[in-house]
Amino acid sequence: MNKDTFPSILLITATVLALIIANSDLSRWYNLLIELPFAIKLGTFEIAKPLLLWINDGLMAVFFFILGLELKRELVEGKLSNPADIALPGFAAIGGMLVPALCYAWINWSDPIAMKGWAIPAATDIAFALGVLAMIGKGIPASLKVFLISLAIIDDIGAILIIAVFYTSKISTLSLIVAFVCIIALFTLNRFKIYRLAPYIVIGLIMWAAVLKSGIHATLAGVVLALFIPIKPQAQTGYSPAKTLEHDLHDFVVLFVIPLFAFANAGVELKGLTLENLLHPVTLGILFGLVIGKQVGVFALSFIAVKLKLARLPDDMNWKMIYGVSLVCGIGFTMSLFIGSLAFEETGVNLLVDERIGILLGSFISGLAGYLFLRFNLRQTNAVER
Repeated sequence: MNKDTFPSILLITATVLALIIANSDLSRWYNLLIELPFAIKLGTFEIAKPLLLWINDGLMAVFFFILGLELKRELVEGKLSNPADIALPGFAAIGGMLVPALCYAWINWSDPIAMKGWAIPAATDIAFALGVLAMIGKGIPASLKVFLISLAIIDDIGAILIIAVFYTSKISTLSLIVAFVCIIALFTLNRFKIYRLAPYIVIGLIMWAAVLKSGIHATLAGVVLALFIPIKPQAQTGYSPAKTLEHDLHDFVVLFVIPLFAFANAGVELKGLTLENLLHPVTLGILFGLVIGKQVGVFALSFIAVKLKLARLPDDMNWKMIYGVSLVCGIGFTMSLFIGSLAFEETGVNLLVDERIGILLGSFISGLAGYLFLRFNLRQTNAVER
């Protein structure tokens, strides 16, 4: 469980288990479980959702909260604190979001409903991607891991902005006002250097409920809350609330929240799967976006940025390594499933099977191709050096 590969193994296990159950006699119980109604009511205020949406809107808000804490730490004192170090992964991330989206749009341009899924292949699953590098073992340069982590972090920022701008339903003005008041309260706590976590968490829960009711996706409340949690250590005690929370919640998110999300969302029934599903424009758009668009976008913009002297290639990296990472970036999985669930939930058209098949196939092909390419080329490099 202490190995870097364990989160990826757990994710794969949860996914395979969901697929097996969804295609067995237990499928009825699987559907009953994820559709189990659950409600919280306080006076006239009520949140009533099936278990699936409590996972996607509630537990995933904790995932986005951790993501926000990681982003803040990296921006303040980590890999994104130096502008010179951001350039190469920044250009790579832009290419890795733009080209897959264009691939999807090119295939689905004539269908306005299908076009709502344009952002699905733009995401990269950082847990799976790092798991692939960890499985390769020795020989991976430290700068290559930093490049992938930085790229994935910038990619996540892009995904958060996409969700905030493009995947919102009807807006409730009153709920937005409540959320805005919560943001002012959080800013005030941060400004007065309040290090106790309780006020932040209470206000954060109120903000989450307000954002949920506002029509903007509730997970964004997790990112906003994270940005106001103090990260600089308290002068007297050295206590950093942001780092403490990130440490305490990391295992809960990686070992429980993300696998549970995968289990609840990856259960695709394959019994009635036909060639039409495999060749559906949504399936093909996601598949081409992840497998072709990601590698072209990440590698091409990295190459162009270096040749135009807008970024620098680290001394212990070469273009084969960059290409291998560009293949690995095609693992969209968690974030792609999440964006997919938002893209088609209000269309009234069931494209979940086509969407999930594309994500599963595209992520599997990208991960396997990236692993084999990097493993083969790193062995050759190490053999030459010896």
